[in-house]
Amino acid sequence: MKADIKYSTPEEALSIIKSGDRVFMHGSAQTPVFIINELAKQAHRLRDVEIVSISVYGDLEIAKPGYEKSFMLNSMFVSGALRQAVNEGRADYIPVFLSEIPELFKRNILPIDVAIVQVSVPDQHGYCSLGVSVDVARSAVNTAKAVIAQVNPNAPRTHGDGLIHASRFKSMVYCEDQMQEANFSEKVGEVEHKVGHFVASLIEDRSTLQMGIGAIPDAVLKALSGHKDLGVHTEMFSDGIIDLFEKDVINNKYKSIHPNKAVTGFALGSKRLYDYVNDNPAFAFLDIDYVNDPHVIRRNPRVCAVNSAVEVDLTGQVCADSIGMYQFSGVGGQMDFMRGAALSQGGKPIIAITSRTAKGVPRIVPFLKQGAGVVTTRAHVHYIVTEFGIAYLYGKNLRQRAKALIDIAHPDDREMLEQASVERFKIF
Repeated sequence: MKADIKYSTPEEALSIIKSGDRVFMHGSAQTPVFIINELAKQAHRLRDVEIVSISVYGDLEIAKPGYEKSFMLNSMFVSGALRQAVNEGRADYIPVFLSEIPELFKRNILPIDVAIVQVSVPDQHGYCSLGVSVDVARSAVNTAKAVIAQVNPNAPRTHGDGLIHASRFKSMVYCEDQMQEANFSEKVGEVEHKVGHFVASLIEDRSTLQMGIGAIPDAVLKALSGHKDLGVHTEMFSDGIIDLFEKDVINNKYKSIHPNKAVTGFALGSKRLYDYVNDNPAFAFLDIDYVNDPHVIRRNPRVCAVNSAVEVDLTGQVCADSIGMYQFSGVGGQMDFMRGAALSQGGKPIIAITSRTAKGVPRIVPFLKQGAGVVTTRAHVHYIVTEFGIAYLYGKNLRQRAKALIDIAHPDDREMLEQASVERFKIF
């Protein structure tokens, strides 16, 4: 039965938020920038409102200096919109596996008073969709005491766990903003293409793919055009997946769970991507505690998890969320999929990096920078790939790991790394 739709003004909708509340903010492409910026206008009446989120996008007023007494931003994955605030001490970061964030809500470790989400317009049955960001938002909506919806006709309607009946919302605010977009293919250069081709050489036909975010995962996808019958079970994807779908390279025929469908938690990219997944039954946007559960991931054959890193030390420790003490991103789902891929029959957990940053800073280093966080432990690492080759670390001792990593480091860094290995391991 179709719900009677009544829209509220932002002021009316946000009036339920009071000082001391914990508010969930929807993320990625679905970040409700309009209504969050309306919330900033009510800072004068609010104190100590905690805003929890994962990666958020857009120009968020509350992330700017001057709102610290009214809003405390607590991010579980630091994206560009909050990065400066976190590193200046005006916001904070919660290290947590993406798969476990719903448990923080369900077990009342982070109980949600109000969830603010952006959804599609109600369909003929009164159902709205969380669009291309179901991930942790599904659990936030399920557990929140009240839900405010920013209803946007530009928000895609996706299949899966993201459907919510309009009657569930405390209030609905209409908005016609464009969805938040991100372009990763612009950053794909010659070096990234080389990395992509090495990674593609590890991926067999009929494999199930997980790709992290950024230029290298997109470069890998471009290198897979000659593959056959690939599947997708991933926490997220971007535009790079579309061409492989249209060429029938990705068809999901040989997955053990959810065959014939690409499973994901969220998507982030261009309007082309959002149009492609809109009402497309080939995609299932599911709750992240299911998508990223390693015991679910392992059920598919030949899971190839491709993720990137900030730096890797000579023993194989992977830092992927910080540059020293500078908080850059988050733990996210890297470990969920690295473990799931390792447990999958024929699976391959892969860390793919350029040997140096764009500024010429080595990524393979003797020691991680002071303050750096280890996201993937050296016990979980199997493959490290750069533009100079593939290092297989699984089952290797510390000296063997160091030698394998030096072989794929930038040539100008190898003498420094060899010297560090002699000093640390005594024999090289």
